[in-house]
Amino acid sequence: MALPDDLILDAADEVAIRQNLTLVALGKAPADLAIEVGRLLAVHSRQWLEDQEIIVAGRRIAYVGQRGSYKGTVKARVSYHGLSAVPGFGEVHKHIESTHLTPEFEAALVLPRGNTWTCEASHEFANVNGARNTEFWQKAREAGSQLKVFIQPGSAVPPSAWEESGGYYGYEEQKAFLARDLSVTSLDEVMDWPAVWNPENPSYVRMWGMIGATFEMRGVVEGHGSGLTDPHDISAFAAAGLSSDHEVWALDEAWDRLQRGIFVELRPFSYDVIIPGLIERGLADWSNVAFTTDDRSASETLEKGASDHNVRFAIAHGLAPEIAIQCATINPARHMRIDQWVGSITPGRYADIVLLSDLESLAIAHVYADGALVSNGETFVGELPAIAWPGWATQTMNVGRTLSAADFAIPALPGRTSMNAAVLRPFHWNEDFLVEELPVADGLVQRDAARFITKWALVDRYRGDGAVARMFWTGCGPQDEETALACSVAHDSHNVWVIGSDDAAMAMAVNRLQEIGGGWVLVHHGEVVGEVRYEVGGLMTARTAQALDAEMQAFYRAAEKVTWMYKPSALNLWKPGFPEFLIFATLTCSPWRWVLVAPSELAPEGFVNVQTGETHKVVW
Repeated sequence: MALPDDLILDAADEVAIRQNLTLVALGKAPADLAIEVGRLLAVHSRQWLEDQEIIVAGRRIAYVGQRGSYKGTVKARVSYHGLSAVPGFGEVHKHIESTHLTPEFEAALVLPRGNTWTCEASHEFANVNGARNTEFWQKAREAGSQLKVFIQPGSAVPPSAWEESGGYYGYEEQKAFLARDLSVTSLDEVMDWPAVWNPENPSYVRMWGMIGATFEMRGVVEGHGSGLTDPHDISAFAAAGLSSDHEVWALDEAWDRLQRGIFVELRPFSYDVIIPGLIERGLADWSNVAFTTDDRSASETLEKGASDHNVRFAIAHGLAPEIAIQCATINPARHMRIDQWVGSITPGRYADIVLLSDLESLAIAHVYADGALVSNGETFVGELPAIAWPGWATQTMNVGRTLSAADFAIPALPGRTSMNAAVLRPFHWNEDFLVEELPVADGLVQRDAARFITKWALVDRYRGDGAVARMFWTGCGPQDEETALACSVAHDSHNVWVIGSDDAAMAMAVNRLQEIGGGWVLVHHGEVVGEVRYEVGGLMTARTAQALDAEMQAFYRAAEKVTWMYKPSALNLWKPGFPEFLIFATLTCSPWRWVLVAPSELAPEGFVNVQTGETHKVVW
């Protein structure tokens, strides 16, 4: 009898697969492949085992033991006696959408870098099309991709009560996700902290419904604790059942979370402080620590690496290689309760093996995934399925109409020569917004380039009514005349944002963005001079990382010809030049307060304090 295909995890199929693995392990059924290695890291004990053989049946490991010890029959045998075997690396928290590649091309990028499985923090595409979110993430795997994608439905769908998007998740949706699919593991980062602690928050019932459904289905509730430093807040965070935090910026934050039982997911920008600090404080048990990429573009991955970069960087900052590897394999797998499938080179798990020619530098010679060779060095040799992405994934720019300069104009009160204006800047975490007096011309409130004040807008791309929220910003944006920058990546609702020195240029940029299906558009001196296509969900492209990077580099060259405003921030989160960071400047999670969102029923002008629900006029 033919065994079921285990590309997509199914409980009934899983039983049949493991029944066969049992027989193979006993030598009573034939195995497909034996992989001989010089040594193997047993991550559960952090011990190196010499001269090992890994026996593979289908996509799984059936037996691990001393070379030559397996008593069954094997169809094929390969030998890597001079190499060290470690488990395939995993991502405990990642937005594949942030690579801007569809999953099959993401697999081709990261598999040669040792990354064989990913926990997809799935609130980006979910905000584009929530109903078909799990279907989207399974398409590449169903077509034969060797990258395992474990799905974490997003708590931020929509991100806050004052936003609308292409999805809505509550109790019923989350329970259904976990009930029908073994590859769904958890609730993605709960980041609307006011909706967790405040019963008066309009999202309180929805948020606790999702948390409750996750508890009910024995899933993991992931957290997002940005800005929470007071011990009462951290205790409340843990008491709510939020099991992890990847928003850890400082050593004391990491230490305080570990002491309160919170699983810490470290991003590389903090390794230089946190890893040596934890070593100095005597942390002996690193099992509650994992490494995460979170958001990393394809261009950055080509330059630095994927999970291998995280491990290599941790080793460079003093962590023992074996512990660093645990933080990218067994630790995240155990935390996400998927260690029966990934995280170690042990029987029953997928045959995901990274073969190293040097441990200290983490030099990768080959990678196996699903028991098949997928890379020689950094050259991908695995399965790259051809996927014709359907219209529900590619036709997502539903602005609904052609915009004009009038859509971005901000009218003044009759008879006024100046108006007060609410002004924000990127990553504006202040208690209140700024207030500036701006001139009026032809009945419209004007920008003031001399004071680095320009215009910023959010355009709804889901309802089809072309609703626009607009206000004034300071500190960044184009200074040249008739210039605008628009993008369909706007964490986390992913409505369209546009910043510009001219209303007509803003309209031109958004209209062109609709035509190409999403991505980036740059208008300079009244002409479109640069664009990058993200035709899938307005977030990703179905191309190789190298092709996307070439298009991004051309876009950067066009952006270098623009004069960009730059006003240093106290937070020092950006630099002069093309403000690519603006894709994150639309976040509405803690510690944000005053933000601009696309117009909604609860925030008709889009300007709202997401901590309190207070709204305000943008000019008065």
